[in-house]
Parts: sequence; structure tokens; C-alpha cells
Amino acid sequence: MSKLRFRVVEKAFHKKPVEVASPATRPSEYFAKYVFNREKMFKYLPSNVYAKLIDVIDNGATLDRSIANAVADGMKKWAIELGVTHYTHWFQPLTEGTAEKHDAFVEHDGKGGMLEEFSGKLLVQQESDGSSFPNGGIRNTFEARGYSAWDPSSPVFVVDDTLCIPTVFIAYTGESLDYKAPLLKALRAVNKAALDVMHYFDPSVKKIISYLGWEQEYFLVDEGLYAARPDLLLTGRTLMGHEASKNQQLEDHYFGAIPTRVAAFMKDLEIQSLELGIPVKTRHNEVAPNQFELAPIYEECNLAVDHNMLVMSLMRKVARNHGFRVLLHEKPFKGVNGSGKHNNWSLGTSTGTLLMAPGKTSEENLRFITFVVNTLMAVYRHNGLLKASIMSATNTHRLGGHEAPPAIISSFLGTQLSKVLDHLEESTNDDLVSLGGKQGMKLDIPQIPELLIDNTDRNRTSPFAFTGNRFEFRAPGSEANCASAMIALNTAVAEQLIEFKKEVDELIEQGEPKISAIIQVVRKCIKECKPIRFDGNGYSDEWKVEAARRGLDCETSCPVIFDNYLKPESIRMFESTGVMTRKELEARNEVKWDMYTKKIQIEARVLGDLVMNHVVPVAIEYQTKLIDNVYKMKSLFSEEEAQTLSAENLAIIKEISEHTSFIKKHVDEMVEARKVANRITSEREKAIAYHDTVAPMLEQIRYHIDKLELIVDDQMWTLPKYRELLFVR
Repeated sequence: MSKLRFRVVEKAFHKKPVEVASPATRPSEYFAKYVFNREKMFKYLPSNVYAKLIDVIDNGATLDRSIANAVADGMKKWAIELGVTHYTHWFQPLTEGTAEKHDAFVEHDGKGGMLEEFSGKLLVQQESDGSSFPNGGIRNTFEARGYSAWDPSSPVFVVDDTLCIPTVFIAYTGESLDYKAPLLKALRAVNKAALDVMHYFDPSVKKIISYLGWEQEYFLVDEGLYAARPDLLLTGRTLMGHEASKNQQLEDHYFGAIPTRVAAFMKDLEIQSLELGIPVKTRHNEVAPNQFELAPIYEECNLAVDHNMLVMSLMRKVARNHGFRVLLHEKPFKGVNGSGKHNNWSLGTSTGTLLMAPGKTSEENLRFITFVVNTLMAVYRHNGLLKASIMSATNTHRLGGHEAPPAIISSFLGTQLSKVLDHLEESTNDDLVSLGGKQGMKLDIPQIPELLIDNTDRNRTSPFAFTGNRFEFRAPGSEANCASAMIALNTAVAEQLIEFKKEVDELIEQGEPKISAIIQVVRKCIKECKPIRFDGNGYSDEWKVEAARRGLDCETSCPVIFDNYLKPESIRMFESTGVMTRKELEARNEVKWDMYTKKIQIEARVLGDLVMNHVVPVAIEYQTKLIDNVYKMKSLFSEEEAQTLSAENLAIIKEISEHTSFIKKHVDEMVEARKVANRITSEREKAIAYHDTVAPMLEQIRYHIDKLELIVDDQMWTLPKYRELLFVR
């Protein structure tokens, strides 16, 4: 095995970039080549069918099943021209991934042959086995039926030889078993609530759109090194490994020159992403060695979520073609930055006005402040729920250090906006707010132009920061489905806007002028949500004390944090907005607890195997060589000389024994702790038991393994080390 380590290192070191052919046309010409977008719809659908389908997409009109056959026929014609032979309903179950079952365009022709068919019935709805996916008890083996149903608002696309149809996934009894169904309901709720409030300022607005721009961070590791690390292979992270002498402390990787093999991977990924209509824009080295980032232009939230799920799938496929494995785990390597997926969220009108952007008039700025303050109120009232929406067994390792936000939700606004809100809180009803855009800053360097300075600074420790015309939710993890955070955030904002409008209308009915009524309620909200505003260092111990004093959720246990979904205020919020029922929330929590338990369970099993089959045998083998050396020294030198010359070796022999004894003892204890936890029937209590008794042992055992890695002869150590995993490209 130690020979394998050095072989894969040598092979990886000599790999050359894969040649990636550039398309003959410009990106604007091949963009969405494999997407059944409006251009293709117009070309392949009858005009009346096209008009009805666009009405469904743009205005949320009910899908007329009578047009389904014509739509399916147009899709099939387009797809066959691209060489497509199969179709699939593409959905997002509660696994954090995607699911698909491929069927061919094949039917009997009644004459002993076959013909290629794709009907509206197959497009609109299909049946699947609901009990085989995480469902929290909603579906059982003896009542397993579930349905996938077409989401027309997310365009159909082609991957390889398969037509992929984005769908929701629901149980036979109607409950959602996926992320898309509640997301669509949350987006509908925030559209209606925000539209009602927006009509105070512009009655002509017809629709409010929730926008999302995600930033996907990831690591790349050579496939040979990856295969030689069973922990990476099975858990997505390194369960052991002493940090390299050099990691990210020189700050020389961030925005540095992209390694050639990686650049080829990025080019290939970008071309395929653009062909699938994913508007990727930014690529760069991230802070940690072998860590990178990909980010698109922002899009409508539902489409952005689909595109992120698709791009993660693409990344895995393209990475293999370039001899890499992509790591989407939030913390694959200890001691360096983890990977997040910042969610840049905003609301805008269908006419292009961003509601989170300052305006040019006093009334436009009041509109801006109204939506910002209502967002802050939503985050304040449901800060525990927002934390639960991004929490997982994997993201737990990332939060609270190395530039990741802490596990306490707060919002950074920046000096200028904070002053505006403070002024409004203390002002009279007649005072309207003036908020400038970017201000100029001249540098004392002749060849450098005047810079435009944003109206906010950056706070990398803030989980929910205002960044000029949007909020950046920085807590979601790199592996997560963005929909989880977006469901909670959009629903919370919808509920708050409904409450806001109710209060404003009551004042107007009492004779208060509209603007005065809005300012009164905004002022009340500013005072009430003040505890969520924090511009300081989110990593400090002082903030933890202060946050608890403010009444913010400071819980750190992942399974307990999930309880926020079942608090009365959370259930009331989801049910009143029509997003999810109590039954659905209870089922999802069962899935979350079960998933947490299984991930810790797998890590414990893998670590136990590695310890007993790799680490301890190698340590004992090295120890035996040292013992042999001590005995031979005694045969060559006097007892006193041998004692002096072997003192260091004797100390190492003792140290190895201490470490291996601790490891073996605690691996046995970890097995017993798992057995005790596994006997617990409640998924919640079982997850808490794994968190409290099993998870801490992983770190305790790791400490001693990492010490052994520093002691044992490098030529004998079987597993690729951090310096190889992070610096061989």
C-alpha cells in the first residue's frame, strides 16, 4: 500500500492537461444549445400552444393538459434532431442530489416493429417508488407510490442522449418528497406578499421575482490520490491527516494563476455549462490550496437552484475526464478553509427594478428601506430556522472558522445603511431618507482611475450580509441544495411582508396618510429587529455571549438545531403561507435526523477500518524496527553507551505505544457507543446520541493518528498526506 501511495503521487505529478477543443462559435451563439428555451419553443410549437405555455411560465397560469401532446411532440422533434434516444423526469429528492430514470422513445407499432413516441402524458406526469427515497415515514414499502410532475417554469434540457425534464416529486397522498415543490410554493408566496407591498409604491407592477446568484466552491484532487484515500472515497473528507508545513498561510493561492490541468477542467466545464444554458461568469483560485470557485450571473431562484444541481453533476463528470475528483464536502481538509455556497438573494420586479437597491428619489429609497427592513425582521424572527435550513453533519465542520460564518445568524449592513436605519428610527414621520449610490475615491497614483466605493464594506464573518443591492447568505454549504435555504428565507420574508401590510393597512384605515403609515411600521420593525444587526467579529467569544443576551439562537448541536423546523412559529409560518404542512415538516426532520446519524455512522466505520488495517499495523511495524535497532545497539556498545544512544528511539517506542493504545481503546469504545445509539428508536434521540457520544471520538482518535503520521517513517506510511493531496496538481 505504501508503494501505491508513491506510485500515484509520481503518476499525478507527470500528468498533462487534457486538450479541450474550443467551439467554432462564440459563447453567445452556443449558449443554451441543449435547452428547450423560448427560442426553441417558438420554433417547434404551434403558435397557440406556445402562447399558452408562455402564459404558464410567466404568469403562473394553470397548465392546460390539452396542450401537453403538442408540447411533447415539439420537444421530441427537437431532441431527436440532437440524437436523443431517451427521456427522464429529473427531480431533487431529499438526498441533496438529483434522481433520474431513463426511458427510451420506444413503443410497439402493432406490426412487429417499433416506433419512437413521446406523449403529453409521459411529459406531464410519471410514477415512481416513493418509499425508496428519503420520506420520513410518509411512504412505506407496502404503500410506495409517488409521482413526478413537470415544472414548466424550468426549461427541459438534453444531457448526452437523454431529454431531461425538471419535475417536482410528491407522494401518492400529496405531500412533497423533494425540494422543488416547496420551493415553488415559497416563491409563489413571496411573489404575492411582496407584490401587495410593492403596490404602495408602484401599482403598475405585475410580478415580483426572487433572484439567486450562487457561488460554488470546491476542491480538486488527483484521481489516483483520491482512490488511495478510502476516507475521501467513502465520506468525502479526510478523517485523518496532519496539516502540511505549508498550507494557506502565505495567502498565495487566492486569485493566483490557475494551474494548467485545472484551467483545462474549468474550460471544459464552462463550455458544457454554457451549452446547457447555465450563465457561468467567474472562475478563480480560492484561499486553500487546490480549492476553486465557479459562479454564474444571478437568475430567477427556481432556475438558479436547478442550474446549481446540474452544474454539481457536471463537475463530477468533467473532473473524471481530466483525471480529477471534485470534492464538494464542506470541510474535506482540516486546518484550511472549507467550501461554502454563498447564496446572493434579492427581490425584483418583472420590469427590472431591484427592490434591495437604493433609488434616486425619497419614495424609491423608502421602498428600498421597506423591503430591507422586512427582510431583517424575517431573519430576526426565524434566525433559528434559517440556521436549521443550512445545517448538516458536513457543514458543521465548516462553520465558525477559516472565513466561514459562525453558527449564529446575524446580519451585517455596513456603516451607511446602519446610519440610515438609525436615523429613520429616531426621525419624524415627515423625514424621508436620501441614500446615495457609490461614492468616488481618488487614489494618489496618476495612472489609476477614480474608484467607485460601494455603500457597504465586507464582513466575512457575517452569515447574512447586505452587499449593496442584495443580501448574501454565506452560511449554506458547498454540497447542499440551495433550495433548502431559499425555501426558509422566501417563506419567512413572505410571512413578514403579509404582517407588514396588515399593520400598514390598519393605520391607513384609521386615517393615517400612506407614507406616514409605512414609516411608522418600518420604524417599529427597525427597533424590533435590532438584535439581528451585528457589524463586528462573529468569531469572538464576546459575540457568543452578546448573541445569547439578544435572544438569538446559539445552539451548536446539529440534531437539536433541526428542532427549529417544528417550533410553533415555524409550523405556523409554513402552513399560513401554503408552503408545507406540519406532516411534511415532521417527515423532513425525520429525514434530517436519519441522514445525520448515517453520515456519522459511516465516518466512524471508515475510521475504525483505517485505524486497524492501515495506521496501527504500520505504526507497530515501524516500532518493531526501532526495537530491533535498540537490541542491536546493545550488542555493539556498552550498556551505558547503548542506553545513551538509544534514548531517543526508546522515547519514540514508548510514544508509539501510548498513541496506538489510546487509538485501539477508543475505537472499541466508539463501536460500543454506536451499538448503544443504534438501539434508540427515536430518530431525533439517536441523532443526538451520535452527536454527543460518537462524533467527539472521531476527533479524539484523529489527534493520535495525526501524531503517529509525524513519527512513522514516511516511506512506510500508506495513505497520501496533505502535502500530496493539496499540492500535487
